[in-house]
Amino acid sequence: MDVTGRPRAAIVVTGSELLTGTISDANGPWLARQLSDLGFEVAHLFVVGDRPADLTAALEYVSGCALVVTSGGLGPTADDLTAELVARFAGAEMVLDEPMRAWIAERVTAWARRNKVGEEVFAALDVGTRKQAMVPVGAVALPPVGTAPGLVVRRPGGPLVVVLPGPPRELQGMWPSVLDAAPVKELLAGVPAAAARSLRFVGLPEPRIAETLRELGADHDLNAVEVTTCLRRAELEVDVRPRPGAEHVAQALAEAIVARHTRELVSADGTSTDELLARALLDRGWWVATAESCTGGMLASRLVDRAGSSAYVAGGTVAYSNAAKVSQLDVPAELIEAHGAVSPEVARAMADGARARFGADVAVGITGVAGPDGGTEAKPVGYVCFCLTTGDGLVVARDPVLPGGRADIRERATDVAVHLLLRAARGS
Repeated sequence: MDVTGRPRAAIVVTGSELLTGTISDANGPWLARQLSDLGFEVAHLFVVGDRPADLTAALEYVSGCALVVTSGGLGPTADDLTAELVARFAGAEMVLDEPMRAWIAERVTAWARRNKVGEEVFAALDVGTRKQAMVPVGAVALPPVGTAPGLVVRRPGGPLVVVLPGPPRELQGMWPSVLDAAPVKELLAGVPAAAARSLRFVGLPEPRIAETLRELGADHDLNAVEVTTCLRRAELEVDVRPRPGAEHVAQALAEAIVARHTRELVSADGTSTDELLARALLDRGWWVATAESCTGGMLASRLVDRAGSSAYVAGGTVAYSNAAKVSQLDVPAELIEAHGAVSPEVARAMADGARARFGADVAVGITGVAGPDGGTEAKPVGYVCFCLTTGDGLVVARDPVLPGGRADIRERATDVAVHLLLRAARGS
């Protein structure tokens, strides 16, 4: 157990491509959230290359944890060694799971035929299939989502090890099978419920939360809870996680924090901003349209990321050039000439144009200087103009200077637009 009174868990992500920067790790953060929500104290998150010595060292380092979850290294190639190394870590021999081999072979053969792979390749495919169907003695094999089965392996006197594939789609698709595996169920039965509160704020600096916690410490036992803060997507996330038996303290503390910062509060129960926006638009019966220049469609993309968005997203236009603003959104050319493409006036005309073109109830226009070039003293890099308009006459305009490089500015501009929409849809 950790000092928090919760069993400790570790995550070991494998893949040399993660260390070279070829791709970014998506599995570690996702797994950390799942394990935290289950009530574990996530003590370690390692990323190691496809080298036996490194993976073995990582496993030994976290051997004092109750649960270890690995991802990657379950493919058919020679450098996919996770199953073999976990078996060695657990002191178990590898044996062929014949039903699993037949299942994988059927799927691989179907793929090969669909892609008209030559017969000479089938022998190599069979070798890979056999490799993926090797499992440690005593392990629970989890049904593949792709072609690689997962594993649940117990090290005698040590942790339970869950071995998952590397592709995020396969790993996340296999997670329900992990939770349904008998050894995992047995372990979870002894894990205290998480009972955490996740609060989201916008426009609230971390120093103010720190000051709030210092002041609330006089009335609340802060040793009974763990409070973590994280600035993400322009929002300050505050997680209040109780020690076992101190759920009432965490609840009272969370309510006190909310009461201090109601104006900046976005969510008091961890619901994402995008989900809250979807609910608010549906509740209002609003259709939304977007008119984007510097964000290049990022706002529209974020709006339609959520399933069911066809019930409230009318459409969007990326009008990057001045000519596109005129022809696609009916922005008057003389307005651009008088005020410049990056101006509050043009942002409003873009919003009105999108609302008219798509028959929407609300629209947001965004135009700015994303950089790294193109800034002036009056309109520096990071200067972005926003305007939200509605059919019933609401007009909300903002023109901040956003910090960071080009990617940061575009992402932060999208965040600002999402929050403008949320406040308008909520009637705030």
